[in-house]
Formats: sequence, structure tokens, C-alpha cells
Amino acid sequence: MKLGDIVIRDAIATELSGEQRDEVITELVDLLIAAGAAPGESRDAIVKAVLQREATNTTGFGKGVAVPHVKHKTVAKTAAAIGLSQRGIDFQSMDKQPVYSVFLLLSPDNRPEEHLQAMEAIFRNLSKEAFRRSLRQAGGADDVCALIDEADGGTP
Repeated sequence: MKLGDIVIRDAIATELSGEQRDEVITELVDLLIAAGAAPGESRDAIVKAVLQREATNTTGFGKGVAVPHVKHKTVAKTAAAIGLSQRGIDFQSMDKQPVYSVFLLLSPDNRPEEHLQAMEAIFRNLSKEAFRRSLRQAGGADDVCALIDEADGGTP
């Protein structure tokens, strides 16, 4: 699986308006819903599920990135939103540093293997310093999409 398979272009925010973890998660869920990746009537349940997961285990993995994720019964297809913040967000990260890049992943609850493949694709790229740096410097969704295309080997 490649990033381009899961990242929804209309769910990319290169300047998040939220400043707190819960606001950012809600903002990214709203972007995915607006892009048709999840049903609007499931918004509150999805946000609650992501926040419950955060309460037990932070998804702020360090190096300025967080990957909140959840499997949910109302999600039909694995999809990810990307949010960037110049200010930094307190995600209670493992390294205690602010988060500047957030990938929010939603997956169907009946396809755990697909969820794992998506997580693997995200982490494969976020583990690269150059990818993280380029992502933080992206000026718009087109820049993020170009970076994803390059990371995926140039194949759409």
C-alpha cells in the first residue's frame, strides 16, 4: 500500500486552525467527513473513538509527528487526513516535543490487515527525516500531494 492510496487530497490542512490535540483530531475527522471518507452522522462517535484511543496510548510518536488512528464500523474505506501546524501541538508525545505533522487514519473495523498496511505506509515515510522536513515546509495541498507522489515512487 502507498500513501497515495489512503491520503485524501481534500483532507489536507497545511495550516491547522486547532491548537490543542482534541481540536486537531476533530478538525481532521471533519475534513475526512467533508471529503466523503466517513458518514457525517458518525462524526461524534469517530471523534470519541479516536480520543479514547489517545487517552490510553498517545499517538505522538516523537520527531514532531503524530498518527492518531482508529478502526470504526461506519468507515467503508481506509482513508487518511494530514494536518500541519507551524505552532506545534501538544500531543503528549513520547519525546515530550510538539507535533507539527499529524496523519489521522480511519479504517473499516472489519479489515484489520488493511489498517496495518496503511499504518506501515505512513510510518515508512514518517521515519525518513527528509520526508518529515519536506512535509513541514509544504505550502499547500499541492505540495503535500507532490511529496506523497514522490514518496510513492512517482506513480499516482
